[in-house]
Amino acid sequence: MTNYRLMKILLSPAKSLNYTDALPTKKYSTPQFVKASQMVHQSLKKYSPQELQNLMNISENLAQLNHERNQQRNYQLDKVTTQARPAIFAFNGDVYDGIDAYSLSTKSINYLQKNLRILSGLYGLLKPLDLIEAYRLEMGTKMPVDEAKNLYEFWQTTVTQSLLEELSSKEVVVNLASNEYFKAIDKKMIKQTIITPDFKDYKNGKLKTISFFAKKARGQMTRFIADNNLKKVEDIQQFNEGGYQFDQQLSTKNKWVFTR
Repeated sequence: MTNYRLMKILLSPAKSLNYTDALPTKKYSTPQFVKASQMVHQSLKKYSPQELQNLMNISENLAQLNHERNQQRNYQLDKVTTQARPAIFAFNGDVYDGIDAYSLSTKSINYLQKNLRILSGLYGLLKPLDLIEAYRLEMGTKMPVDEAKNLYEFWQTTVTQSLLEELSSKEVVVNLASNEYFKAIDKKMIKQTIITPDFKDYKNGKLKTISFFAKKARGQMTRFIADNNLKKVEDIQQFNEGGYQFDQQLSTKNKWVFTR
């Protein structure tokens, strides 16, 4: 593995959002697939609050909130506003608690901007500093867009091709996304090595993946990679945040298991 250089980290977005805290940087970028995102938005905009509630299996209040967001979204993504902020500072779930983006150094933010890509049901693929407006749309939502029967079909070729264009032959994909989001990547198209870290806890004498802890660990690993400016993918095995340690015996070439 010593010839490989770490390049692209894949993450899922978060349902919870933060559009209130003061931003630690003035830097931002614009999403790559705005036109495609607007096509998704046009489909999403047609749903009533009740239809959104049924489609997404969410509460009445959340459905109403997201219906309002869908009607008001204007794609003014050329400057930071109260409605548009960089993705890594907007997402606010367990994974992003692990990253703790608001305390990242400038050097770490720059590293992530180069190496981290966030999969998104609305925006396809995001760099950390890409401006986004508040939304809720999971990749697994069974919603047709244009001629595609669902979001996977709509995004897969576009997102995978974008990733391929950024990868050189010796770079590695580090998949820290959930299964739901990683399915948006067409693995058959990627010839480079894909490594998926897996986080397991001993509970009642058995090893189990506990969702809350695993999500936070994905974020912590993302931060660990950035803060240490890692170049060699095997250096990820030194990750020990929250008491996790690399388990050589349980790991395979493409699945690296960390236990505690």
